[in-house]
Amino acid sequence: MKNITADELRETYLKFFESKGHTIIPGASVIPENDPTVLFTTAGMHPLVPYLMGQMPHPAGTRLTDVQKCVRTGDIDAVGDSAHLTFFEMLGNWSLNDYFKKEAISWSFEFLTTKLGFSPDQLSVTVFRGEGKEGEDGYIPADEEAVEIWKSLGIPEERIYRLPREDNWWGPAGTTGPCGPDTEMFIDTGKEKCGPDCRPGCHCGKFIEIWNDVFMQYNKNAEGKFEPLGRHNVDTGMGVERTICMMSGAPTVYDTEIFAPIMAKIGELSTVTPEDAELALKSRRIVADHMRTATFILCDPKGGVKPGNVGANYVLRRLIRRAVRYSRFLGIAPGFTVKLAEVICEKYRNVYPELAENLVQCKADLEAEENRFNQTLDKGEAMFNKVAEQLKAHGQSQISGKTAFKLYDTFGFPFEMTLEMADKAGLTVDKEGFEEANRKHQELSRTTSAGSFKAGLQDNSEVVTRMHTATHLLHAALHRVLGPTANQKGSNITAERLRFDFTWPEKMTPEQIAEVEKLVNEWIAAGIAVDKKTTTVEEAKNEGAMALFGAKYGEQVTLYSIGDVSKEICCGPHVANTSELGSFKIQKEQSSSAGVRRIKAVIGNM
Repeated sequence: MKNITADELRETYLKFFESKGHTIIPGASVIPENDPTVLFTTAGMHPLVPYLMGQMPHPAGTRLTDVQKCVRTGDIDAVGDSAHLTFFEMLGNWSLNDYFKKEAISWSFEFLTTKLGFSPDQLSVTVFRGEGKEGEDGYIPADEEAVEIWKSLGIPEERIYRLPREDNWWGPAGTTGPCGPDTEMFIDTGKEKCGPDCRPGCHCGKFIEIWNDVFMQYNKNAEGKFEPLGRHNVDTGMGVERTICMMSGAPTVYDTEIFAPIMAKIGELSTVTPEDAELALKSRRIVADHMRTATFILCDPKGGVKPGNVGANYVLRRLIRRAVRYSRFLGIAPGFTVKLAEVICEKYRNVYPELAENLVQCKADLEAEENRFNQTLDKGEAMFNKVAEQLKAHGQSQISGKTAFKLYDTFGFPFEMTLEMADKAGLTVDKEGFEEANRKHQELSRTTSAGSFKAGLQDNSEVVTRMHTATHLLHAALHRVLGPTANQKGSNITAERLRFDFTWPEKMTPEQIAEVEKLVNEWIAAGIAVDKKTTTVEEAKNEGAMALFGAKYGEQVTLYSIGDVSKEICCGPHVANTSELGSFKIQKEQSSSAGVRRIKAVIGNM
């Protein structure tokens, strides 16, 4: 096993798969394009969904490899342990109806053993064991093909584990659609088994997953049957942080070279070490993780996500504010978010130049949010002191769970701070009462936001496709009415409306809004054909295409043209003719952030 850096791992991985005929493509934004099912890009496969689904050929070919930035916040409360992260990088190689199991498994084995230096004796694998009975609905055969391939590579039967669907199956994202078995690779750490049932997937620490190959080969129909898909894809994933941790022998991801400069800066800024060693360790890790994630979101080339109260904006705000909360346990002075963003930018600037390019605005956003929340926390501390005084005045010694939750929910005051301050004041806290109040609140939140945070395939339904094409017409109309500086900063589409952010220094006038709406509707009524072609970025520029030319693209891109109205680099989906949009109506024009305006609009029936 070799000890390499994250930079070396990325380069080694990409070059290895390039030698196997793969085209290296740039990773996509962490802010998904026209995908209402997720707030952030949560997996390497998300940006490639249209191509995996066979909706269109990828301009770079059928064999692809990349490094994808991902953000997952579903387990945000678990961050602070040895493994959970909200931001991570995923290495991936892809086959779009090209090679399949034999090549994918063989190359995974070759990379692990020859490039990373793991001994074949350290490797254990899992495969899908099958489900149901042949001839009955829901039947899926065992993946014996994968088993035989692993055996041919020298992995003995006793290190091939056949597991059920919850362990070795992907998809479909909804009730129907593409899906298939996967095979996962685990490194045996050499620890003793926790018991007779210890196996890969057990959480005792003996087996650690390092790679996953997904084989999309079935389609689940409305009757619940799994039929051959008619095409076969390979989707793989290897986490950079986890792999570096395993290869370096570090006890946790936070002890690797990836986090070293961030943790060092946190140590430098800290002036207090909490008596509770577990709280001290958790606080340092949360500050490091959340600030890394917030910096990548704020510096993303697509832009458009700022601290706020809804959707992705709320997630970003929560990350920053949790970092501020836990920084107080460490005695870190205000202004630390900007200092950590500078360290993170320096660590990643050679791999992700957008961090250096957008650092100035990132720092301004962090400073504003940190200051705003520090004022909120000061109010929370004042409220706590008031509660403590009232309790003591009445001869009481316990803060009720309801009061502790109010401090947390209304004033943003972390429960850990309430516990610590209560201890110093000689008071106790009703922990069970707090947990009950928090549980009821979380149940209500999950009910009211159901669907907003779920993961899954991009929504390429008819209405979303129409909305997407409408954003291109809107962009073109803004250029006609406001001028060429009114450029897209981000978009979000649901089945109900489209949202479009663009650079503009002031509120649009009613006349400008009316003119933009009029132009879009004229183009819809004209029934203009929507054409696409594969070309190079340079050729697209020469044709006058609009795109985020500061962003990274592959050698080949898809160019969509709507007559002489619009030319944009895009990965779709789109309608065939503007007449399919029906009509266009701007509902609202408002500020999104400094120098950025936001339009919300809807389309009518065809």
